[in-house]
Amino acid sequence: MTALLGSGVALALPTVLGRSVDAIVAHHGYGKWFALAAGLIAIGIGCALVEVFTGTACVVSTTAWLRHRLVSNVVRSGPDGTRAFDTGDLVTRVSGNAVDAAQAGPAIVNAVAAIVPPAGSLVLLALIDPWLAAAFFGGILLVIGVLWVFARRTAEISLAYQETQGRIAGLLTEALTGLRTITAAGTNAREERRILALLPELHKHGLLTWRVLARSGAQAAIVGPLVLVAVLAVGGLQLVAGRITAGELFAAGQYAVLGAGLGSLTGVLGELARARAGSRRAGEVLAVETVAHGTLPLPAGPGRLTFDGVSVVAGEKVLLAGVNLELPGGATVAVVGPSGAGKSVLAALAARLRDPSEGQVLLDGVPLQAVNRQMLRAAIGCAFERPQLVGTTVGDAISHHVIGPVRTLAAARATHAHDFVSRLPDGYRTPLLKAPMSGGERQRLGLARAWPASRLLVLDDATSSLDTATEMQISKTLTEDRHRRTRLIVTHRTATAARADLVIWLDSGLVRAVGSHAELWQDACYREVFG
Repeated sequence: MTALLGSGVALALPTVLGRSVDAIVAHHGYGKWFALAAGLIAIGIGCALVEVFTGTACVVSTTAWLRHRLVSNVVRSGPDGTRAFDTGDLVTRVSGNAVDAAQAGPAIVNAVAAIVPPAGSLVLLALIDPWLAAAFFGGILLVIGVLWVFARRTAEISLAYQETQGRIAGLLTEALTGLRTITAAGTNAREERRILALLPELHKHGLLTWRVLARSGAQAAIVGPLVLVAVLAVGGLQLVAGRITAGELFAAGQYAVLGAGLGSLTGVLGELARARAGSRRAGEVLAVETVAHGTLPLPAGPGRLTFDGVSVVAGEKVLLAGVNLELPGGATVAVVGPSGAGKSVLAALAARLRDPSEGQVLLDGVPLQAVNRQMLRAAIGCAFERPQLVGTTVGDAISHHVIGPVRTLAAARATHAHDFVSRLPDGYRTPLLKAPMSGGERQRLGLARAWPASRLLVLDDATSSLDTATEMQISKTLTEDRHRRTRLIVTHRTATAARADLVIWLDSGLVRAVGSHAELWQDACYREVFG
């Protein structure tokens, strides 16, 4: 509203000043025109101030809203949803590209507000004299041509620039994740060259942006004065012929200046191009489907887990095929098999970290996809081979702000995490960044985080980094779980499989056999799974 009001002031002011000139020539009535001009100038200043404030507030609030939407979509899309994006590229989209996209609203407002004065000037010039409008229109067509070429080139370059930034961020994140391996291999210099190899491409896109902007700015700077000269030349002839007054010539000159100002749209169009590129990259993240949850509660039950005709296909690769299993509630179930057999996929399905391509997984007779989100996550706990600890302190990493301090301590004691946490400088209040931990200690914290689950524990090789004594203690705790939850344990250890009530033997995405460890041990191929 303030932008349009400001544009209206810009259109009205030349006419008012022109009337003031005519009043001065006539030596009467110029006071009221001066007062009106002063009022319009004051309104214009007020509109400009309000427009700057509201435009900034709009960008800030839109950025916050968009980042919230992006983060929410990323978190709710699950592991499968974000698999198509590099971590660094995803962070770039959420942080940097969200700011670019948020500029779209103010940039559109500025573009419309910048178009109104030239369009209005054409109409008002036509009212003064049709020949003035014709001269003005010819020059404006040249300006529009310059802007059209600039807009097309800038849109392409802005998108390429942002995509290259995302690729660099992805490479950097990848290197940071594997920094220990890079250091051990002595390939620091090679990794540095690999990450920075895209800088020349980024530099090229940046230079192209400035070259297009400079070329268009120069062309607009040439065309703008030509518009003014053409209008003043025609206006001078019309004044000499007595068809217009001196005040109308003055107003025509001011309208010509407004029309020439259309060339300043290059900056606004540059913002629009960046906003369009940012919106496109943010839109690709928002287009990722989030994991849908149902509204059904879980009935009372022991944690019976059912795989009904479950298959998982990724691209052209079959990860699991036609899995039919009925796992009794409260049992300890080991999942074994060679690498690539589908063990982690089966565990992810049980925890509903991914959905099957065909079939369904049920917990106590209810499909996991139909269960209420909060009830599902309270019922199922997951621990992984390389747990990602989330939170500010060690205690946060266990409790995740859901369970209280008593249950946090109980979970830590049950998984033998309390043994090393109690030796930390500030115990459970020790900041995670100041708590150096071994792989086994991190796994114990991951187990403690999953421990409060009420119905099903899914452990994907979650004890692989533990020493033998601690692993035996935790395995005993799992086997003798007084809560009688179902425990699905992906393992490579013979001892863990031997302590399980039931063993699922997977091979190439198929269930090769189900039975006790002692029964399966009679098969030489089964023994080969454990080396």
